[in-house]
Amino acid sequence: MKVWGRLIGSAAIMATVITATSAFADDDVRLRLNWMYYGSHAGFAYGKDKGIYKAAGINLDIRSGNGSGSAHRLVVNGDSQFSYGSCGSMTKLASQGAPLISVGVIDAMGTEAVLVRPETGIKSVKDLKGKKILTTANAGVNTFFPIVLKNAGLTDADVTLVNVADGALVSSYLQGAGDSVGMLGGLDDKPAEIKAAGGKEPVGMPYSDYGVNQVGYCIVTTKDMVKNKADLVKRFVQATMKAYGETLKNPDAAINSMGDIVGGTMNEDQGKAQAKEVLKVTLDVLFSARNKDKKVGLNVPEDWEDMIALMKKYNDLDPKADAKNFYTNEFLN
Repeated sequence: MKVWGRLIGSAAIMATVITATSAFADDDVRLRLNWMYYGSHAGFAYGKDKGIYKAAGINLDIRSGNGSGSAHRLVVNGDSQFSYGSCGSMTKLASQGAPLISVGVIDAMGTEAVLVRPETGIKSVKDLKGKKILTTANAGVNTFFPIVLKNAGLTDADVTLVNVADGALVSSYLQGAGDSVGMLGGLDDKPAEIKAAGGKEPVGMPYSDYGVNQVGYCIVTTKDMVKNKADLVKRFVQATMKAYGETLKNPDAAINSMGDIVGGTMNEDQGKAQAKEVLKVTLDVLFSARNKDKKVGLNVPEDWEDMIALMKKYNDLDPKADAKNFYTNEFLN
């Protein structure tokens, strides 16, 4: 009886250990997107749908956002552990004291642009003098717009930015709300969204044509996460880069995964076609020209140095700011 009792006791202890291990085997992680789901986010959906994050011990909760700045701030205040959004926006916040850092890059090059309706006759940024342009308050695309204006020979006062609600940006653009002639937005998603809503192909004026060489969109977390939960950060980063590597090889499958998760029009033929068009742009800028080995997620030092130099010159970034303080590649290996 004593032996049996010991066996029962041992079994009970082992059961408790197994239960506890199971209960804490996976980490709950929230990823905050820069916007509502669109094609560029398909890699995250693919990773969740195909169990890539699960295999890394992560229960991933993907949430939509309200602009890059807002997404990054939600990481700072602890609402989310990671965000996907503009690297320029993250850098601006970090330079103001937010403890943020890029742990990987998805869009290695910026796709930001001024988009105008073709019937306005506007062909260049210089033609925007005295005009109104729509944007949203927290959009990362706002960060470098003053540089674009300066390099086009204009001042901030020459163009009026009009903020509209995030969900109304494209409809307001199509209606010419507030006597606006266009909007600020990404070439990755907005032209496809405009055409899907019945508009004509917009005239796009990429920021890169006006001297803005920037790192595009980053995976961002806090420096506290990097210091105290390095294992979780590494698992999340590596799972994300694996997911986008697989998305590069299987874009249709990634779009289908996003459709399955989001549902609605995103799971219909037209919605999938629009999302695929957007995803193609993201995959086309997955690697910068300096990323010779085509390593998914790499923060390329020279790219960061160029962007930081630009922000020092035009965005009042601290002249002593070191590009190396805004990113790390330690979790990619």
